[in-house]
Amino acid sequence: MAADLSWMRERYEQLRSQGLDWAPPTLESASEPRCVIDGREMVMLSANNYLNLATHPKVVGAAVEATRKYGAGSGSVRAIAGTLNLHLEAERVCARFKEVEATLVYSSGYAANVGLIPTLVRGSEDVIISDELNHGSIIDGVRLTKASRAVYQHNDMAALEQILREHSGSERKLIITDGVFSMDGDIAPLDQITELAEQHDAMVLVDDCHGEGVLGDGRGIVAHFGLQGRVTFEIGSYSKALGVQGGIVAGSEDVRRHALNHSRSWLLSGSQPPGVAAAQKAAIEVLMSEPEHVRRLWDNTDYFRSELDSLGFDTGASETPIIPVMCGESRLAQELSAALRQAGVMVGAIVFPMVSRDKARVRTQMSAGLTREDLQEVLGKFEACGRELGLI
Repeated sequence: MAADLSWMRERYEQLRSQGLDWAPPTLESASEPRCVIDGREMVMLSANNYLNLATHPKVVGAAVEATRKYGAGSGSVRAIAGTLNLHLEAERVCARFKEVEATLVYSSGYAANVGLIPTLVRGSEDVIISDELNHGSIIDGVRLTKASRAVYQHNDMAALEQILREHSGSERKLIITDGVFSMDGDIAPLDQITELAEQHDAMVLVDDCHGEGVLGDGRGIVAHFGLQGRVTFEIGSYSKALGVQGGIVAGSEDVRRHALNHSRSWLLSGSQPPGVAAAQKAAIEVLMSEPEHVRRLWDNTDYFRSELDSLGFDTGASETPIIPVMCGESRLAQELSAALRQAGVMVGAIVFPMVSRDKARVRTQMSAGLTREDLQEVLGKFEACGRELGLI
């Protein structure tokens, strides 16, 4: 007799009744500023493809050429027989880009966090100190450890310093923070975090998945603050501004060797397809040789945020191309998202439990590929929908 799974249906109905279930839209074209979603053309404001590199001819061409030469897959995990020269080339280019000794590529940014973090601490004699708004992949990685844990208020350096003092006797101290926080679009004070870490003999791990291609002329938050060589572990992603797929661990050669030999999510995952590895290398080469992509991204970001503010919308603490439109109530965020989608603008409602009950928002994300005309069209729709719902 099959197992009784009625509890799954009951749990789903409970979510649905609260408007908290996921019903992902279907993308029927390339992820571009104007794309086809569920059969309709929309302006895309929900993609992480900040630099519009997912369809860049050099990136696509590299993927096609490598697939024809090497095949669709590499045939094994990298630790056994699945490491291609393409993987090593991508890592070398990434290390130059990040201005570090070495990098190691994972299947995803999530796999990098849940695979690396548990290898950096041992037991209760060590402590992990984490920002309260860190990404779920960091939280999952921390849960896999046996270390002591402490959480500090978001970006509160006095609270972080106090925790470091309280754990002065810990053997290993690991501070973890997002670089750019994905819900609010604000930036961690990584310069101050690094100073405190050095004063208290702690390691620093920064998840810069939303900072690459955005901050520091595209090199990320470590370059933004000029901290090369001082941040112990830098986690990155090819899946966002670089427009491809995969996760990154960047640091010293010691860090790469350690991760390669101890990180289960790397050791036990099939290696990236040849086309993906070639596209990873190409995407970074494009970013380094064509800085205008980053400039256009910031031009669009500054213009769009300024215009939303002028209309009377609350864009929260955003400092980056992640620009939330704060709604307060989940119902309002869901209604604004639905109205904008009906008007041809793809945005998502971010509601509890992803954010606090009173901090629901519609999250927008800028792209270098959006034209000024695209943004003006979107702003007109935001104004109409916002007035109808009483948000402005």
